[in-house]
Amino acid sequence: MRPRDWEAMKIDLEHFGLRDVPVDPDSVFTFADGLAGFPDCRRFKIFHEEGDKPAVFWLQSLDDVTVMFPIVVPETLDLAYQIELSDADCELLGLQTADEAAVVVIVYRDAAAEGRIAANTRSPIILNLGNRRAMQKVLQEVRPSLLFRAR
Repeated sequence: MRPRDWEAMKIDLEHFGLRDVPVDPDSVFTFADGLAGFPDCRRFKIFHEEGDKPAVFWLQSLDDVTVMFPIVVPETLDLAYQIELSDADCELLGLQTADEAAVVVIVYRDAAAEGRIAANTRSPIILNLGNRRAMQKVLQEVRPSLLFRAR
């Protein structure tokens, strides 16, 4: 890839007050089917605030810069669960082994629960870290396990 190609791709991250943030196309995740409710948003970049160990990441749409979701790995919320992917899911993601995959969940403020932070554990996002393909997997049944972590 020529350096000029990725320097030309820039977005504004209004949430962070940043303008003209360069985006390397090789770091973009592609969702073939978009996200639930956002079928036209197919290209996303993951950002995080500076720091050694960020807990929250931001899934920023490159197709509609007004679409951005805070995401975390489930373990951040002391949750662990196994997700069974179909052959079609693995083909869509281009997954050869489970080691290529990462699972994240979208977090949000739940107005019905007095603004507490909640996570969409019914529709996790599966990322292929190797080829940058991704999907949102809608689960019919969720049985998360709580992890006990001594603090």
